[in-house]
Amino acid sequence: MALDPDLSAAIAVTRFGLGAKPGQLAQVRTDPRGWLTSQIRAQGAELPRGNPEPSDQRLAEFRQFAQFRRQAQGRGRIAGPAGRNADAAAGVGGPSPDMMQAGPDPRPDAQAGSVAAPGGQAPDPVRMAQRLIRQEAAVDVLARAQLASTTDGDFRERWALFWCNHFTVAANKLQTATLVGPFENEAIRPRVFGRFEDLLVASSSHPAMLLYLDQARSVGPDTMAARFLGRGDSQPGLNENLAREILELHTVGVEAGYTQADVTEFARAMTGWSIGALRDPDGQVGRFRFRPMAHEPGARTIMGRRYAEGGQEQALAVMRDLAASPHTAHHLAFKLVRHFVADEPPPALVAALERAYLQSGGDLAHVATALVQAPEAWSPQAQKFKTPYEFLVSSWRAAGTQPDRVEAVAQVLNGMGQRPFSAPSPKGWDESAETWCAPDAVVKRMVWSEGLAAQVLAGRDPSQLARDALGARLTPLVATAISRAETREEGMAIFLMSPEFQRR
Repeated sequence: MALDPDLSAAIAVTRFGLGAKPGQLAQVRTDPRGWLTSQIRAQGAELPRGNPEPSDQRLAEFRQFAQFRRQAQGRGRIAGPAGRNADAAAGVGGPSPDMMQAGPDPRPDAQAGSVAAPGGQAPDPVRMAQRLIRQEAAVDVLARAQLASTTDGDFRERWALFWCNHFTVAANKLQTATLVGPFENEAIRPRVFGRFEDLLVASSSHPAMLLYLDQARSVGPDTMAARFLGRGDSQPGLNENLAREILELHTVGVEAGYTQADVTEFARAMTGWSIGALRDPDGQVGRFRFRPMAHEPGARTIMGRRYAEGGQEQALAVMRDLAASPHTAHHLAFKLVRHFVADEPPPALVAALERAYLQSGGDLAHVATALVQAPEAWSPQAQKFKTPYEFLVSSWRAAGTQPDRVEAVAQVLNGMGQRPFSAPSPKGWDESAETWCAPDAVVKRMVWSEGLAAQVLAGRDPSQLARDALGARLTPLVATAISRAETREEGMAIFLMSPEFQRR
């Protein structure tokens, strides 16, 4: 049974997109599926404005600071609490609690080096680095939110955000905090409609992922590097983090039946995947570098397949097979349907995406097309409860505005439990409604809605904004409640807090 064009337009923009902007539903109404498929393109998703420094430049700057810190400590210029802060800045500890709060000027070219120590002493390099990192992260957070709030390709943006969450890199260390934005721009966004294998390799070899999951320091136990570095407790050894997360989260999933031995063998195959250091040639500093002396020699057997010794190619061969696995097809299809359609994915839709993946050799453009063409994806019932980020973005879009300060994004999301670039684990942010609809969380949304209404209404009619944002999904009950509100601001808050707007 064909859906009403008005309802189809509303589903297209609110479920597959990020929420309607004023006038958008009328544009989509003529061909909702065509509007979605037209956003699938070989060059991937847009990059947020601002053209931030590439990851290698940011990482090189950070490592120069770390080197200066060690030299200063050796001269006795950093001691006590400052020394402990320096350890955190070098990635030993976690980020400061206010890392995502903006300084006076969140531009990347702001004068971070102007922090002077008390009494006219030399500037504290720890505070200098922390402020610079806060500024860089703030630029990235704000630019991404502004793109989501204004783009006309909002299905493309939602698709990209799904993959950013699938390949999570979190700001749990100061050196990764400044790399999350570049990681998304360099590894994820250009490849979201390409082959999954390419996306897997790009994300797994990016410096942000190598640092986040400690792969950069992984050394084979029977290598020249291990003999040179020694075997003390503080020395690098075999690290299984990235190998485990690729198997469990990024590709085949726990139901594939791999063993701990498979994880260990994969980790051995990945030894040598590292990052260029300051002592390396300039073209390699802060970029992926394969270190043959750290690569564990020998053939590996992983999930029943044997992989000959081949240096860097050994891990690539494993990833190639993982990307082609039917287990990966099912794992990704299940996650995609859960993200776009329902917390309990319809099995028929999951199966349809599995087939699209396998028949196309992991072509994500083909999978995206199968999703938007499948009848099961167009159920009239809105079953997905918006995450805090989705709620904020769809609210800005409904109001025809965008955040102009990072505080309008970071502080609000911190309070709602979805701190920017800081998913609690490599699993990324949870998709289920129960995570986000607790009573306290709903109250926080209500308070924010009232504040937004006071800022953006400027005499506009909230009833019209509700019709523009929800279209055929706006029920008579909610429409009446908005029209009978005592003030326009109250009407706007009722609209934003309605079940129709909170779900997509």
